[in-house]
Amino acid sequence: MANYVRFDWAMKRLLRDKANHAVLEGLMTSLLGERFTIVRFLESEGNQTDEIDKFNRVDMLVENGRGELVIIEIQNSRELTYFHRMLYGVSKVITDYIKLGSNYGKVRKVYSVNIVYFSLGQGTDYVYHGKTVFRGLHDSNDVLRLSRRQQEVFFGTVPDDEARKEAGDLFPEYYLLKVNNFDRVAKTPLDEWIAFLKTGEISSDTTVPGLVEARECLNLDKMSEGDRHAYLRHMDNIWYQKHALTTSFDDGMQQGLVKGEAIGLEKGRAEGLAEGKKLEKLETAMNLKKLGIPIETIATATGLTIDEIHTL
Repeated sequence: MANYVRFDWAMKRLLRDKANHAVLEGLMTSLLGERFTIVRFLESEGNQTDEIDKFNRVDMLVENGRGELVIIEIQNSRELTYFHRMLYGVSKVITDYIKLGSNYGKVRKVYSVNIVYFSLGQGTDYVYHGKTVFRGLHDSNDVLRLSRRQQEVFFGTVPDDEARKEAGDLFPEYYLLKVNNFDRVAKTPLDEWIAFLKTGEISSDTTVPGLVEARECLNLDKMSEGDRHAYLRHMDNIWYQKHALTTSFDDGMQQGLVKGEAIGLEKGRAEGLAEGKKLEKLETAMNLKKLGIPIETIATATGLTIDEIHTL
């Protein structure tokens, strides 16, 4: 069986190479249901390749053939405020890529594609899609659509009334791939992609766009010595992070259990859990701080003190 590299690492290092664009294009084609072409990669604050970056977060920002912007992000570690970060990421992209004083019509369509490996919200599906819909308050069947002139200006087409786009089509759209929820036989191209993202395995007879190319460019055994060495170092780093977090959580549990010998086992367990939750809050705060979120906002969201956040 072939040994493929993790997709998050590939996004950081391999998939930015034009020769490998077909992999990401295949994923987006399977997700959006239409052909997707990458024109160029743009700068985003998460385009980190340095191994000292201790956060299990990867994102890339690309422009497609229609001039639309797409954020693609992978998150491995649990984060309570992840929905807020999705919103923040889209807002920042919109403001970063419109010139000061430009007409609002220059705001480009943004897609946010989020691949998460932890439980987020409540839901049993493995792919979710969110978009803005302007629906009549008194007539729920009345969905606000663009005028003919707006359709012409923003999309370059003037269809008949029935085919006219909704006003919400101008707004950002979100895709959430809850990889760990996938537990079935892959029957569609998107299913095959989700299965690969979860298991790291690709069927030898797949014909799915992107996965065919991934069999070659993501195969560890076919990589250059430099790329292979960088990947193994990355995996060591990931292992160390998980080990450190697990050890910290266990330490918190043990400290509480030791106290429990004197003050009662149940109370000791509660203190151990509290220690673990505190560490989880600290990890969330570090993520938000890296995003540039104001310290006061982080304190409100996590319940930590401003002094605690400053020390991170």
